Amino acid sequence: MLSAESAAVVRATLPAVAGALDEITTRFYGAMFRDRPELLDGMFNRGNQASGDQRRALAGSIAGFATALLADPDARPDALLARIAHKHAAVGVTDDQYTIVHKYLFGAIAETLGGAVTPEVAAAWDEVYWLMAGALIGREARLYRDAGVEPGRTWRRWTVVERRTETADVVSFLLRPADGRPAPRARAGQYVSVRVLMPDGVHQLRQYSLSSDPGRELRRITVKRVAGDPDGEVSNLLHDQVREGAELTLSAPFGDVFLDGPAAGTDPLVLVSAGIGCTPMTSILAHLEAGGSTRPVLVLHADLSPADHALRAETRELVGQLPHARAVFWYERPGAEEPDARKGLMDLSGVELPDDATVFLCGPLPFMRNVRAQLLGAGVPARRIRYEVFGPDLWLADSAA
Repeated sequence: MLSAESAAVVRATLPAVAGALDEITTRFYGAMFRDRPELLDGMFNRGNQASGDQRRALAGSIAGFATALLADPDARPDALLARIAHKHAAVGVTDDQYTIVHKYLFGAIAETLGGAVTPEVAAAWDEVYWLMAGALIGREARLYRDAGVEPGRTWRRWTVVERRTETADVVSFLLRPADGRPAPRARAGQYVSVRVLMPDGVHQLRQYSLSSDPGRELRRITVKRVAGDPDGEVSNLLHDQVREGAELTLSAPFGDVFLDGPAAGTDPLVLVSAGIGCTPMTSILAHLEAGGSTRPVLVLHADLSPADHALRAETRELVGQLPHARAVFWYERPGAEEPDARKGLMDLSGVELPDDATVFLCGPLPFMRNVRAQLLGAGVPARRIRYEVFGPDLWLADSAA
């Protein structure tokens, strides 16, 4: 709970702090990586740093958390905190690192805002920070406990037992724990971090959704090659160097967007994706099929063409095995492989959405914003739309702010 005194100060200074957050976070990361370069080795992704996505996500999260506290001082923004906690656990964040972040973040605030940061202002924002950090530390401790790992020690080696080309720029890797122990618990829709050693000796990581039934001992990730350096350095290394028999370092599964309860539930599901956003949807479908689900399922996917649609044939097969499932595909360049597909971008007009459905949404941010607006316009309540973002969650941070 934010004290009344601090709330008044934060409310008065939030416009100035929010307006300077881009400069603050730029200074913060610059100083922290200068003094603590080891944090770039397997903790922070260079691609997200170069694009500014990590900086914008942090800025939005801070502003969003402060705004939420002012709106309801007795509550905490659970959606924002849950999303961040899962992302942190997936890269092995530990309690002591919040002290490091505090040092450099508040140094950057003082450097950016100068004399405006009085002792009173500093104390109020310090309270906001530790309320947020304390909530995250508690959530992350529970996530590590539930995953059966020590905080920050989430990594295991996995052996690639099969590599399969899905499309011209997408490959799947089927994996088995290299130590012979059982695979950790996972839920359909969750992701893992993949940690690889780059040619310059620095470890880098990316999150990839599990794309197979998470209840099996073998797990699968499906990776799209990303152009650019450093944006695509992890995916390019996986595409170019990893073959059957190789070993990869994976985190335990995390992610707050997953299929709740048993596959045998009865409420309808709508699985909406574009591009490589199909991967968590395929995992959900495989989990439903393995559990003999009879629930209504509507699969909606948009892509460039049938040839670019990763896991297309598998999706069709899984839909065919579920008694109350159907699929609608959209392609910008339709092909004979999917004669019933619709042409162009996803347009939900004319699509009959089941009542009281839970919607899972994954794909590029512009796609998700557009489709979410269509879903809301069709009468789907916002609370029933769950989405996953690959990389820093700019959408949630912006929405919270």
